[in-house]
Amino acid sequence: METAAWRIALVLALPALMLAAQAVSAQSEDLGGGFMDHGVATPISNHRGTVATVDGEGNPVVLSWLMDHRGGYGLLMIDATTGEAQLFDTGLRGNSPFAAILSSRNRYYTHYENTLLEFDPAKPGFTFRGETHSGMAMSMTEDDEGRIWAASYPNSGVCSYNPETGELRDYGHVYDQNWRQYPRDIAADDQGWIYFGIGNTAAQIIILNPETGEATPVLAEDERGHGRCPVYRDMNGRCYASTPAGQWYELYEGQATKIDEPAERNPKPIIEGSQALFHRSFPTGERLAYLDLVNRRLGVTEEDGDTRVLEFDYESEGAHLMGLATASDGTICGGTAFPMRFFSYNPATDEWTNRAAYGQYNTVEPTEDVFYFGGYTGGWLLEWDPSAPWVDTEKGNPDSNPRFLAEAKPTINRPHCLLAYPDGRHVILGGTPGYGLTGGGLMIWDRENETAEILTHEDLVMYQSPMSLLPLPDGKLLVGTTVAPGTGGEQIAKVAEMFILDLATRQIEWQEPILDGVSSYGDFVAGPDGLVFGIADRTRLFVFDPETRTIVAETNLEEAGVGPTNWQQGPRVFVTSPDGRYFVLLSAGIGELNPETYEVELLAESPVSVGPGGAWHDGRIYFGHGSHMYSWQVPAAD
Repeated sequence: METAAWRIALVLALPALMLAAQAVSAQSEDLGGGFMDHGVATPISNHRGTVATVDGEGNPVVLSWLMDHRGGYGLLMIDATTGEAQLFDTGLRGNSPFAAILSSRNRYYTHYENTLLEFDPAKPGFTFRGETHSGMAMSMTEDDEGRIWAASYPNSGVCSYNPETGELRDYGHVYDQNWRQYPRDIAADDQGWIYFGIGNTAAQIIILNPETGEATPVLAEDERGHGRCPVYRDMNGRCYASTPAGQWYELYEGQATKIDEPAERNPKPIIEGSQALFHRSFPTGERLAYLDLVNRRLGVTEEDGDTRVLEFDYESEGAHLMGLATASDGTICGGTAFPMRFFSYNPATDEWTNRAAYGQYNTVEPTEDVFYFGGYTGGWLLEWDPSAPWVDTEKGNPDSNPRFLAEAKPTINRPHCLLAYPDGRHVILGGTPGYGLTGGGLMIWDRENETAEILTHEDLVMYQSPMSLLPLPDGKLLVGTTVAPGTGGEQIAKVAEMFILDLATRQIEWQEPILDGVSSYGDFVAGPDGLVFGIADRTRLFVFDPETRTIVAETNLEEAGVGPTNWQQGPRVFVTSPDGRYFVLLSAGIGELNPETYEVELLAESPVSVGPGGAWHDGRIYFGHGSHMYSWQVPAAD
């Protein structure tokens, strides 16, 4: 959700991710009605904050908040001497930790799903849970009295917990903006005053009076700027913050004073951080070398420098699927998050292959010989040759497979559409921009020249981002937009548009908000007679004529009784068969679009809601749900 901190954490914490992948039997299960469950693509969880500490008897233990497709489902405690592991279910589902803190009392905290959790390794178990305002902490700290503080996304919520008295105080949402706020830093001075910095659309520093709950912004509107304001507590008892423009503030006793950059910084040691928190030092003097959730191994560096390796196990339902498509070698491939992994399913052998991925494969696009990934964060493009050996992606290494081609940050941070144009020369990536920004763009990769050109929203449609792509004759490109901003950004445009781009000139030759009230055009597919079938806002099926640039027909899928389409960050709603049939991935199941009447019939109700898709292979349609991949056998046409 935020920056590339997860990638840094994985590099530091999980070196064994680079081990060679091995094929594992899927043991696919027949669910009846033509549906098959092919199992979990990535049977691994992701750490969301890990610390080395001790239990109640002084034995070294590792505590790690775990996330799989259900969200932050548990706290894993591993004995760093024996490898014995215990999983404590949080009872929470949906979201996951984005901040954590190990207190001076040796209790481990996080806050998400509107809940503050306290875990005591001496018990061991959860010793407090309290319901708060809606939100999840983006930063946490401990004041000099031992109280735990949390500042939460998306509306600058604040709460505190006193472990001495068990009192949870909820200050609610203390600062209002019309965009989602990331309070990534919070600190307390030695007088108990609280300060936190927010981003990313417009940075701000907030002073909170812990007694009254009054919140006061520091920066005038013209001082804010895009970005965030880091805040830290110094050993001198005062707090300090800086703005995107480089202005420093000293924060003390509820006052903010402009200063030059401190000549010396001496931050107070507090074991806290984002979801990437990885605290290595045990109080025993040993050191956590790595935590490998993939191969379920733990490395501890002993005081003499030797490293002992321990095996452990834990329960996981696996990472959720982002998207999938059929590669040229006949396998079904895509990516998962979190953790960010590549998966490949071989229908011929009923086997899975799972590998480390270069980030989050948001969008996938196969061709007859290679396979493209468009990824988060940074809007990068990879090219993979399935016929050649896999070589982990390394930016700047031309021998990597998948090979890193280019990136489009900050114009594209989170890709939503990817197209290999039929001319065999151009690959086009589109999506939303960096954190706190509004208006994305397109990156056009030239396969012949190996160059990338980036078109921003100023070149295309102001304050909107490409969401769907379709090739048109004569070197034209049909683009559907979304009004959604980058994560945490401010929505400015009101209605999404469609436009036609001339690839030769890079100029828009037509654009229009052709359907009233649309927020996003999810997917396109080429229909017969030059027509285009499209989906808007998951419920509006429409037929567009590129020649006359008019809407020929429109159907509301909910009113038609089949319900909304599937959804994912890189949606693939339409699936076409080799004999020219048009299938629609609906949340409820698989539908078929009649190209003459434009009606959608629900052919098969799925045993699970249909998620990311959709791939055709050997008469079956493949799609994801949660961490599992499913398929449906398409019956012959009547």
